[in-house]
Amino acid sequence: MKIEHLAYQVADPATVANWYGEQLGFTVKRASDSPVPVRFLADETGQVMLEIYNNPTVETPDYASMDPLLLHLAFVCDDVPGTVDRLVGAGASKLSGPEKLDSGDQLAMLRDPWGLAIQLCCRAQPMV
Repeated sequence: MKIEHLAYQVADPATVANWYGEQLGFTVKRASDSPVPVRFLADETGQVMLEIYNNPTVETPDYASMDPLLLHLAFVCDDVPGTVDRLVGAGASKLSGPEKLDSGDQLAMLRDPWGLAIQLCCRAQPMV
């Protein structure tokens, strides 16, 4: 089995998709506004996708109120401090880090402008 995508219910899929494209390098693989607004976004490898959608039959979660340890999207990142600064400048908010762990990993946790938690990871020993 192979994961195709992970989905997030958001209030404005087009705006979120644009930010993820501009700030995190995602590309839109499929977009539609009917029957519900949806954007399928691929990361720079083209191997991992996010579905950003708004289905009016369910509520949009209050991601900003959720502890980021419950749900976060983690990215491989070569320059954690520089990326934190760039994303904060683009509307993200910093929650923690950058911090270097005993393992040698460097991590930071942020929230995108809609409250979704984003983790930046520079692993001493890459895992993927």
